[in-house]
Amino acid sequence: TVKVYLDYLQDAFIVERALRYDIKGKRYIDTPSKFYFEDLGLRNALLNFRQVETTHLMENAIYNELRARGMSVDVGEVTWFTKDENGSRVRKTLEVDFICNQGYKRFYIQSAYRIPDDEKREQELQSLRRIDDSFQKIVIVGDHSPRYQNEDGILFMDIYDFMMDEKSV
Repeated sequence: TVKVYLDYLQDAFIVERALRYDIKGKRYIDTPSKFYFEDLGLRNALLNFRQVETTHLMENAIYNELRARGMSVDVGEVTWFTKDENGSRVRKTLEVDFICNQGYKRFYIQSAYRIPDDEKREQELQSLRRIDDSFQKIVIVGDHSPRYQNEDGILFMDIYDFMMDEKSV
């Protein structure tokens, strides 16, 4: 029943489905998909302006902008194995907010409303650092901040530069 309703919402252009993609395994994962509202104003009206989590709104706005620029956008997953305190092998999975493809170009994008400290910065960068290819990795930040590239080659830009400059990525 839920799938039928989600299909109706997609057919009515209210939401759009982003598929999950295993970056290391280079394959799509059937579930769970993520859904983004195609019109944030309509989303807010449907929710009666009750749920205004800025982080989710920013991520949704970035998704819509990427789609408007003609990119195919998926949600990425990076899996790796580590050992726990007992020495047992543990599987860990991190999410990459967006994998953007347009022709031969590919970008990995993380949406971070704020990066107030090193702990939050490490959390946002952890998934991007585990991707072993040479495609551009970008962190889009909600605060006003200068555009720069860190020592790992990851580009940081603010949401304003991203939205205002169509050639920013």
